[in-house]
Amino acid sequence: MNFNTMNMQEKEVLEIVEVLGKTLPKLPDGRIDYSNSDIAPVITVFVKHGDEILILKRSDKVRTYKGKWNTVAGYLDEVKPIEYKVLEELREETGVEGNVISKIKFGRPYKFVDNKIKKTWIVFPVLVELKEKIDPKLDWEHTEFRWIKKEELANFDTVPNLDKSFEKVC
Repeated sequence: MNFNTMNMQEKEVLEIVEVLGKTLPKLPDGRIDYSNSDIAPVITVFVKHGDEILILKRSDKVRTYKGKWNTVAGYLDEVKPIEYKVLEELREETGVEGNVISKIKFGRPYKFVDNKIKKTWIVFPVLVELKEKIDPKLDWEHTEFRWIKKEELANFDTVPNLDKSFEKVC
């Protein structure tokens, strides 16, 4: 992996992914399996159009935070540029393709310890601005979506620290 073309935050997070990849089990497709790990690096991708953001309600088929509102999110389970993972998760969870994206902005990663589930999350927040508003094509991870103003986020039962993640990319 060529770390020279990445920003410092991305390098730091991918170095963590690389280290964890050497110690944790792998899924059949070669990705890192974080299911029994007490630490996991993730991306939290806010999709924005105009003054609205897209939120998604997690299904009962996901491992954590069932029924909570979130954004597009996913484990950083491979050592590859984070932008690739962002585009992959957007496509999988909403059907958004790269041609409708006008801008991608990376926030500063932070750690969050969720004592209830005994996991430390290394959250890498990302903001993706769209050229046009879309009706997402949801996959099995989500049951509903809403376009909301950022001030409305507090009215929803969200995954922990979703507001903090949003602040890191605004």
